[in-house]
Amino acid sequence: MTDPGQEERKRREAEADRLLYRRKGLSGSEFAGVGMQFAATIVAGALAGIWLDKRLGTSPWLLIVLVFGGAGLGFWSMYRRLAQSTRKGP
Repeated sequence: MTDPGQEERKRREAEADRLLYRRKGLSGSEFAGVGMQFAATIVAGALAGIWLDKRLGTSPWLLIVLVFGGAGLGFWSMYRRLAQSTRKGP
């Protein structure tokens, strides 16, 4: 025969573990990876904009457009990654 108090204690521990797992989200290295990816998209957009502006003589318009485009893509990627981490369940 099992002790009802022991079953309740196990249930509470399992619930606490589940909540702790949900709160964890991304680790520090994953956050750093998200930040590096964000920075890389902006830098890639800037470099592509500079290169295209030199080739096409449209300075500084393509640089501006591609930097903002890179920032937009970086934000979108960051949002998806962080939203995905909060949906992780036990």
